[in-house]
Amino acid sequence: MLNRWRKLSTKIQFENKYWKYLVDRFTIDGTKEFDYHYVHTLGSTMVIPKLPNGKFILVEQYRYLNDMFSIEFPCGSIPARHTHSFEAGGEVGLSKLENAKKELREETGYSTEELTEIGFFSPYNGVGDEICTVYYADQLKNIGSLPDETEKFIIHHLSENEIDQKIMSNEIWDGMTIAAWMFYKNYISGKK
Repeated sequence: MLNRWRKLSTKIQFENKYWKYLVDRFTIDGTKEFDYHYVHTLGSTMVIPKLPNGKFILVEQYRYLNDMFSIEFPCGSIPARHTHSFEAGGEVGLSKLENAKKELREETGYSTEELTEIGFFSPYNGVGDEICTVYYADQLKNIGSLPDETEKFIIHHLSENEIDQKIMSNEIWDGMTIAAWMFYKNYISGKK
């Protein structure tokens, strides 16, 4: 039988407006204690934007930690509005919907009033508690992008077939984009 672990304490090692590096002290059976190091976030959102011509908007950007360029759907972490103690329930960030709209606008230059939530997943469940919520949007208006100062993008308009081919050839290698694409495929198959 599997047991839930019981948290005994939490210590913040480092924090910024997007995440906190934490160390939890925990026990499994109450007899021995262990440490678990992880990243705590308020989550993230990813948007699959589809244009009227049937093409999807993806952004290509440099990924510093991999030292590679990556083609991805617009995505971003939910930033904290202020940093009160998370243990006291004081963490406040944008709502998932607000963050999805913000990321879509910043990265692609498009906005929408209609986003459909189609799934969620954990990007790296052994290292962080982040949950990424995936949205689909097909009622888009081009209003100009507003990237933050560290973001530079090349915009790609790709068909469904082109996305599938780029995943199979590892031109699209971002795991979050691949996971979100599977939610889209399931969502569309349910509408047929």
